Parts: sequence; C-alpha cells; structure tokens
Amino acid sequence: MKFNKAKCKVLHVGQGNSKQEYGLGREWIESSPEDKDLGVLVDEKLSMSWQCVLAAQKANRVLGCIKRSVTSRSREVILPLYSTLMRPHLEYCVQLWGPQYRRDMELLE
Repeated sequence: MKFNKAKCKVLHVGQGNSKQEYGLGREWIESSPEDKDLGVLVDEKLSMSWQCVLAAQKANRVLGCIKRSVTSRSREVILPLYSTLMRPHLEYCVQLWGPQYRRDMELLE
C-alpha cells in the first residue's frame, strides 16, 4: 500500500507522550496538534470542544442567512427552515460527545 506523505501526520496523544518523531521511507512525518478524522476534529487531549465551537459558528452563519433572506417570522415558515438547514449542523456527531442529548431529542419529537 502506498501512502501520500503529504497527507500523513502524527498526532501525539497523552500527557506522558515523548513526542517521538516518525518517518515514512526517508522523509519525516509532520507532527500536528489536532487532526480531523471522519469529519471530527480531535486534539492531543482527545478534546472535541473545538469541534463544538466550529459547529456552533456554522449554525450561526446559517441562522444569519435565514434571517437576512426570509422576511416572514411566522412559525410555519421558520420551523421547517430551522429543521432543514440549521439543526443538522448542531446535531452532527452529537453521539460522540453527548449520547444522552440525541435520545432526549428523539423523546421530544
């Protein structure tokens, strides 16, 4: 199997990690403080808080777009737009960092 060296990065995990350098062939692999895997951003401390911040920012941008482009504020207009355009950004990977939340939302529906 051939690896694309430009796409390979080392993510050092854990407090006592010696941050060993790794190579692929004759070239060293670059170290990274965070990495995105399957769309989820994870850092050295296995914290996904930055992923939550990015999801909230994206949802706020979508909400701003809805506010600017739709003049009606009636529930019949806003609710389908919110459910279709904004909610998926907030619920993305919610099973990873809040499995209880997903079940609670299903109970409310």
